Amino acid sequence: MSISIYLPVLKFGKFLVAIWLASPPPLVAAPRCELMRRYLLALRDCSDLLDLCPEKVDNYEQKLKNFYTEHIHGDEEIRYCLEGSGYFDVRDKEDRWIRIWIKPGDLIVLPAGIYHRFTLDTSNYIKLMRLFVGEPVWTAFNRPQEEHPARKQYARSLTDKVGVALAAH
Repeated sequence: MSISIYLPVLKFGKFLVAIWLASPPPLVAAPRCELMRRYLLALRDCSDLLDLCPEKVDNYEQKLKNFYTEHIHGDEEIRYCLEGSGYFDVRDKEDRWIRIWIKPGDLIVLPAGIYHRFTLDTSNYIKLMRLFVGEPVWTAFNRPQEEHPARKQYARSLTDKVGVALAAH
C-alpha cells in the first residue's frame, strides 16, 4: 500500500501521541541527549539502544522486513533518535498511511495498540534510544489484531475522543 498523506505531527494528535524536538546542533547534541535521557527515564525506568544498519545487525534484511510489516504492540513505544533517520508509518482514521520522518533529536511516542510500521530512509542507518518500563517486551502482533486488548483500548480511546467508532486505524 502506498503512502497516502504526509502530515505534521500536530495535525493528527488525536490519533498519535508524539513529541517532536528540533534537531540539535552537533555541539549540543550529546548534552541534550543526556538531558532528554534523564528526563525520559524519570518517566520510564529503562532504556536501551538500537543501532540499525547492515554492518551491526545479524539478519538485517529479515529484521527490516519484520519492522515494515504492519503491527501493534501491547505497550507504548517510545523512541528517541540519536543518529541517522527513518520513517514511522501510522494509520489515520480513513485507514490511510501517514509517514513520519524522524531524524536526530526527534522523539516519537506511539500508543499501545496503534497500527504502525518502520523503515529506514536512503541513509540506511538509524540509532534509536528505546525507553520502556521494566524488562523490554518487543513482541509485535501483526495485523489484524482487532481483538487484542491493547488494540481494543486504543480504538476505545479514539471513540471517546471523536465520538465515532473506527473499524481499523
